[in-house]
Amino acid sequence: MHSWWTRAMALGAAAGFILLPASPASAQGSSSTATPIKHVVVIFQENVSYDHYFGTYPLAAPNNDGTVYFGAPSSSTPHANGLNPGLLKNNPNLANPFRIDRSVPVTCDEDHNYGDEQAAADGGLMDKFVQKLSCNDRVLGAASTMGYYDGNTVTALWNYAQHFAMSDNSFGTTYGPSTPGALNLISGNTFGATLVPLRPNGKPANPAGNIANSATTGAVIGDPRPGYDDCVVTNPKLQSTSMITVTGSNVGDRLNAKGVTWGWFQGGFAPTGVDALGRAICGSHHAGLAGDDFVTTVGDYIPHHEPFEYYQQTANQHHTRPSHPSLIGTSSDGANHQYDLADFTAALHRGNLPAVTFLKAAAYQDGHAGYSDPLDEQIFLVNTINAIMQSPYWSTTAIIISYDDSDGWYDHQFGPLVTQSNVSDDQLFGPGNCGTPTATQPGGTTQNGRCGYGPRLPLVIISPFARQNYIDHRVTDQSSILRFIEDNWSLGRIGNGSTDVVAGQLDGMFNFSGGSAPALILDPATGAVLP
Repeated sequence: MHSWWTRAMALGAAAGFILLPASPASAQGSSSTATPIKHVVVIFQENVSYDHYFGTYPLAAPNNDGTVYFGAPSSSTPHANGLNPGLLKNNPNLANPFRIDRSVPVTCDEDHNYGDEQAAADGGLMDKFVQKLSCNDRVLGAASTMGYYDGNTVTALWNYAQHFAMSDNSFGTTYGPSTPGALNLISGNTFGATLVPLRPNGKPANPAGNIANSATTGAVIGDPRPGYDDCVVTNPKLQSTSMITVTGSNVGDRLNAKGVTWGWFQGGFAPTGVDALGRAICGSHHAGLAGDDFVTTVGDYIPHHEPFEYYQQTANQHHTRPSHPSLIGTSSDGANHQYDLADFTAALHRGNLPAVTFLKAAAYQDGHAGYSDPLDEQIFLVNTINAIMQSPYWSTTAIIISYDDSDGWYDHQFGPLVTQSNVSDDQLFGPGNCGTPTATQPGGTTQNGRCGYGPRLPLVIISPFARQNYIDHRVTDQSSILRFIEDNWSLGRIGNGSTDVVAGQLDGMFNFSGGSAPALILDPATGAVLP
């Protein structure tokens, strides 16, 4: 029988990670927590609505080739707010929802812009998805947004839901694409952005579609790239992109102040070289079912998926590598808490996993339609979670799987309107209308351009302390993860308009007096439970 160390080595080799030599691990900061959870691992994936992955949970149809990977659900599975017969057969949209077979994992990328997502929601009628968001897929057709997968494709996620806890009432903090979601995860706020005047190619930058109301400062609504990142300006495919920087506090600042170890680990973050000016080049790329991620996007590393690179105080602009693996997660390793996924594997097998870990897959495995897919995503999720479960950390760890935005995939549930906005980009109740914003900062400053909650997203918690086969119906959002981290390590609230102060709590998905949920080892290829 292999040791957990041998399995972690195998994981690293399979993913192309470089495992660094071991030496005594350093002290890992404050271990005082409000719950038995000593390590939180947030796996932050890409572009999936709740209905797109869980719409018919827990009932899955056989694949077209007759294969069944999920099987029969537990008879004690609670009711989920999914696609009921009325929504499946008499949907208010121009087309009914339809099952996508496992043989079609690669699809086109739906429209998921800030205003278009609001227009699709149509003031809560949820009936304009085909007109506003659908891409014309070569297999799925012109109403592709209405497609969904079930447990015979996203098998691992359904199995995790069967054995641990998930939410059917969790939302993006605001509408819009990846960058707002990533910023909301770490700060609960998309405000405080400033346009970098010039693009990498030296031409004037454009705030339209990037910052609300086409202003040069304000709330982020699009995917401008981070201004503190060499791998934006050195990537040949990003020369015409606009960039921003963001001011204010994020959870990294709070963790640093408390001496709690942490890190953001992203595929492709380690530089593959430098240019003539000594700036880092992130040239790593891999091929998945959708093809080479440098052809389908910009390579393994996608800068606008790395939220800490927008903030000067938490950026690792030159992608400096950690000075020693024993220092990963501390403020003494030169990397400023921003790492490659190989560094996560190194920290895990060395025995110095940071207290708070954010994981971002390389592009081909992050689940984003167009350049990734649910089967490549499943390989990353299962390999990562298996390694954690087979490590000494499992007994005190909470793994949170969440998503940055919906990609524009149909979801029938309209979320509560928590942050209102009336900038020109808003479309929820008509042009320029997502309600009337109120003052949210000291001094009465209004933070406009933050319409939300946005679309409903999957949220799964895997832990010995997770309630088993449990569905939480309480309202949460992306900043609920931030709030859980704040509360567990007594970090305090970020303030200045952060939604952490109103975010629903994740505590209901845990049983902190039990901690009896066993590890669940899955097959990364099929998602099925292994003996």
